[in-house]
Amino acid sequence: MPETPSPADAQAGLDPRRWKALAFIAIAQLMVVLDATIVNIALPSAQADLGISDANRQWVVTAYALAFGGLLLFGGRIADMWGRKRAFVTGLVGFAAASALGGAATGEAMMLAARALQGAFGALLAPAALSLLAVMFTDGKERAKAFGIYGAIAGGGGAIGLILGGLLTEYLDWRWTFYVNVPFAAVAALGAISVIREPSGTRNRSALDIPGVVLSTLGLVSLVYGFTRAETDGWSDGGTIAMFVASVALLGAFALVESKVRAPLLPLRVVTDRNRGGVYLSLGLAIIAMFGLFLFLTYYLQVVKDYSPVRTGVAFLPMVVGMITGSTQIGARLMTRVPARLLMAPGFLLAALGMLLLTQLEVDSSYPALILPAMVMLGLGLGTAFMPAMSLATHGVQPSDAGVASAMVNTSQQVGGAIGTALLNTIAASATTSYVTSHAAEATSKPAQQMLKLQAMVHGYTSAIWWAVGILLVSATLVTVLVNARGGNQAPGKTLDGETDGDAPGGEPEPVLAAMH
Repeated sequence: MPETPSPADAQAGLDPRRWKALAFIAIAQLMVVLDATIVNIALPSAQADLGISDANRQWVVTAYALAFGGLLLFGGRIADMWGRKRAFVTGLVGFAAASALGGAATGEAMMLAARALQGAFGALLAPAALSLLAVMFTDGKERAKAFGIYGAIAGGGGAIGLILGGLLTEYLDWRWTFYVNVPFAAVAALGAISVIREPSGTRNRSALDIPGVVLSTLGLVSLVYGFTRAETDGWSDGGTIAMFVASVALLGAFALVESKVRAPLLPLRVVTDRNRGGVYLSLGLAIIAMFGLFLFLTYYLQVVKDYSPVRTGVAFLPMVVGMITGSTQIGARLMTRVPARLLMAPGFLLAALGMLLLTQLEVDSSYPALILPAMVMLGLGLGTAFMPAMSLATHGVQPSDAGVASAMVNTSQQVGGAIGTALLNTIAASATTSYVTSHAAEATSKPAQQMLKLQAMVHGYTSAIWWAVGILLVSATLVTVLVNARGGNQAPGKTLDGETDGDAPGGEPEPVLAAMH
């Protein structure tokens, strides 16, 4: 039965089911974010069962990353054209089917195909989810709360994936790290069908920009694969360099095409606005630092401190709690009252301070004394910063462009994750090798050699974490310089002054009244 809107909702033209819709959108977002880390925990067991070679095991992660990162802009525009609710439900059903295929995999080829399909449907689902929030929550205070919840899930879901992945792998079977997506997707899809009502007049019915689709997909795939290859084959490898050169050429051609065509896949106005551009850049950099931290702390806790997978996941819980608190209790409460940069910049600085603490890691460091406070600061800082970032990412765009603007958020996160894993892992490996070389003469006994190995590993982690500190400081600087919105509560189609943005749904920009100060 249709839900009767309250008098206040009816007067404001608000959807009475928007909060129920948020719950199902949040479940879908959690599923996608969980998948980024949950499979990593299960990978050793899956590799052994399916006979995947060491050389090919990276493709279990890479196949997903390439499809997801490469198709995001296409997925965002499809959501704008086709309808976000339809794209959302289709993405959920496809993601669930691909997950079931991965769980039932009998060999390497079947597993890699399932992962690529997961990435492709994730690229449709993720921008549809964020853009649904953007067009459904138009009231400033409500928008702040909705994006606070979404931001907390986007930031903390990866850490939750470590816990869930550890539990499923340790007590059930690695296949359940795939099967668990099916009930998530079923609940979210059934809920979406029953409660989501996409506002009318928000679709972009322009013809699809095929050259833009081809160039952006190939360019992003080349970029993500370049960083993935750098991690395994080195930065000076000919294939790695070729991927980076190809990505620059393809993305440059993409930008040129987008400036010429009547209905571009990515209208350049979406990324050239200083606030949105500042958000995409600062968010991508912050994700580089965060992904590096997940990688190093996971190895530190499991290899150096000998934690089990489950205990390692639990060790990340304070960071998750910090993110939820920062996002819903600090960011959401203050977003409509203070300029967005006064939340984002201090948030990144607090995260950098937490990261700075972790540069003091040693083999025998105490979890309560050092790691716990660093985790809390990181969670609070990133949660506070991510919350207004998620909202600002779609501010000022026409509802018909909300999908592609949302896709840019996911693209910056996906590319940031690929860069973070490759770049920081390379720095850590190099520092570890140098440490072993310079201290090898001192390790004459077997226990001393084992201790040297652990010390070198920790030295590598802390060297890379120093870089992560610097990256977060750059994020804070970019926000301070570029983001000048008075608050992160603007709905799509509104400028910072509350005027209607002149971006034409069909793709050609009309004069913009006040989209940028």
